[in-house]
Amino acid sequence: MARQERAIRTRNAVLEAAATVFAEYGYESATITQILDRAQVTKGALYFHFASKEDLARGVLEHAVTEPPPDQPVRVQSFVDMGLLLAQRLPREPLLRGAARIAADQSAQRFFGHPWRDWVKLTEHQLTVAKEQGEVLPYVDPERTAEAMVAAFTGTQLMSQAGTRMSDLEERVSLLYDLVLPSIAVPGVLGRIDTSARRGARLYAEYRAAAEAASAGG
Repeated sequence: MARQERAIRTRNAVLEAAATVFAEYGYESATITQILDRAQVTKGALYFHFASKEDLARGVLEHAVTEPPPDQPVRVQSFVDMGLLLAQRLPREPLLRGAARIAADQSAQRFFGHPWRDWVKLTEHQLTVAKEQGEVLPYVDPERTAEAMVAAFTGTQLMSQAGTRMSDLEERVSLLYDLVLPSIAVPGVLGRIDTSARRGARLYAEYRAAAEAASAGG
């Protein structure tokens, strides 16, 4: 059991180190040597768990996939909550930050396709349900709007990373929703939507508590 736990810790350390290096340098520029230095493990230990840099990147992408926040009665709020929670998590979670950099790295797309496709589909679903509930303006196309929002979020994230190392990402994302929502939601819904960074912080606290409870139960 102790050996198994040690192996799990080593694998997680390698994954987090790889994610951090990918986030800082991008997939193409990142090297196994940098990842080894960051993880403080031997080359043999790394290759025991991962066959290549590509395999490492796939591991980072796989472990960054999580469930969205709980749905809200007003579905436009659910649409907003996904972005607010992600804005809280990205600066704090190396695996998610590394996955986001890989997803935005055009040079890596020949290996991994379009890793953000699931995010687009989830966003499209939220907007489709919101439209069915009468919360979204009639002319809004959920699919095209979802693609535009994921692209806008990605651009916002990259600018925040370049400017402040994501220290202001929550405020930038809050502003993004403030600017976009009037062109998506019906007027009667707009006043009921909370786009503040404070809500994002609360969602993140709830997310962490649920994750810790699940870990303790497992």
